[in-house]
Amino acid sequence: MNSDVISIAIVQYPNSLRSAVYGLEELFAMANHASIEQGIDVAFKAEVVAFDTPSMPDQAPSDNKDAGYAVVILPPSQLGDDYLTPPQALIEWLGKQHQQGSILASACAGAFILARTGLLTGKPVTTHWGLAQALHQQFPELQMATDKILVNQGDVITAGGMMSWLDLGLEVVSQLGSPALMRLVGKMLVVDTGAREQRYYQQFAPSYLHGDTTIVALQHELNKRYSQTQSIAGLARRANLTERTLLRRFVKATGFKPTEYLQRLRVQKACELLETTTEPFESIARQIGYEDVGACRKVFIKVMGLSPGEFRKRFVANRTA
Repeated sequence: MNSDVISIAIVQYPNSLRSAVYGLEELFAMANHASIEQGIDVAFKAEVVAFDTPSMPDQAPSDNKDAGYAVVILPPSQLGDDYLTPPQALIEWLGKQHQQGSILASACAGAFILARTGLLTGKPVTTHWGLAQALHQQFPELQMATDKILVNQGDVITAGGMMSWLDLGLEVVSQLGSPALMRLVGKMLVVDTGAREQRYYQQFAPSYLHGDTTIVALQHELNKRYSQTQSIAGLARRANLTERTLLRRFVKATGFKPTEYLQRLRVQKACELLETTTEPFESIARQIGYEDVGACRKVFIKVMGLSPGEFRKRFVANRTA
């Protein structure tokens, strides 16, 4: 049987996550094994393309940088912030690959490198929820979609968290192989291939390093009094600002309106209580400041993508909501 060969480049950049680099190689090897078992006429040829510093081991052959690939994958980063200053040669190479028809894909911090190509402008993008604010600040022209684990734009694919390279690899298998092949590989890896979202796992961890000390003071106050009713007028008085100025500075510093910020604080506290106690959600809703349990439930679902009961079932073993 003459299989269609799909060439895939896995980029090894400074401090890229080695477990992802090698894990992706192995995932595509498993896909080849599965395709033979199922008689599917497709084969993946994955290889590492290194843009590392010369002192690092496992250098890929330099001549493979001149090859053309069906897919180029930027894995997550393990340590440091090298993804913020990728080699210029890598950026130019990615642009050349895309011009030749390659699908460019990133997982987690790899989105920062992909964004430098300019190919994400105006497109929905995801990355690790903890990096979302930094990515948006550095590339404000992007459409952030970090609730999602994976966003596929056809020629560009971005994936969310540290382990999202698995989701990304399976997506490539599905798109260039078949959905049935992807599901089979998922079963071999014992990985959930059903629909899920990154926001199921996110924690609200706002930044206090934006430099606006007035807003920092309000953030600390909201953190302490999240269960109390707050108004824009009251916050503005305490900050000695007009309501309009407060809104502008709060959004600039945190990325949220004060009411949205308060909702996120309350939902985060609800998540903690759902995970660490057996209290019914009605009791939790009152503790975090909601008299209307139905309204609290709607906010929770809007933020987390799961009902309180579904959240507790997913993350807490042997407990019921």
